[in-house]
Amino acid sequence: MNKYISFLLLISIFISCKSTDNTPLPIIGKKKMVDGKEVDHFIPDFSYTDQNGKTVTNKQLDDYVYVADFFYTFCPTICPTVMKQMLTIYDEFESNPKVKLVSFTLDPKRDTPEHLKQYAENLGVDHDKWLFLSGEKDATYDLAEEHFVVAYDDPDSPDGFNHSGKILLVDQNRHVRAFAEGTDPDDIPDFLDDIRKLLKEIETKAK
Repeated sequence: MNKYISFLLLISIFISCKSTDNTPLPIIGKKKMVDGKEVDHFIPDFSYTDQNGKTVTNKQLDDYVYVADFFYTFCPTICPTVMKQMLTIYDEFESNPKVKLVSFTLDPKRDTPEHLKQYAENLGVDHDKWLFLSGEKDATYDLAEEHFVVAYDDPDSPDGFNHSGKILLVDQNRHVRAFAEGTDPDDIPDFLDDIRKLLKEIETKAK
């Protein structure tokens, strides 16, 4: 469990890194060593299958900012609350082509692409705008950690999973730039502002 204690320390870093109106969004996370050089934290390569049976990799998301969460459709605890917040974000940026939503399932055995497709259709969302991804469970746990989300097997938890409900904002360079507690609706207005701020930052740099 030491690994998860370290997450508590990361959460405290998160809180101290929240952006103000007058400062750019931070790049969250410890720096990494790549080829002997220190670089900002970034999301590593991944490959998943979406709800339409198509392969989705980082490269296909590099032209977008994306909002990520880790969930499973059979979750009896926090996932329905987190999903409501994701829907709020979807509604706010549905018409913005630069923003995508990406939900990674922690339960690929039950959350097959076919099941995730039906889930997306029940939500009434655009399948190109909001990707529901399934892949190997342990790899997804590792990817959740890279997004600063706690996720692990826990026989004492409902359905045998334990996970946090953070929602993350990732930029076009694969840096985590902001977060919200998906279990707290009061966190979402500031998170929406963070997304707007990041989009403005990207637009300004492109000029």
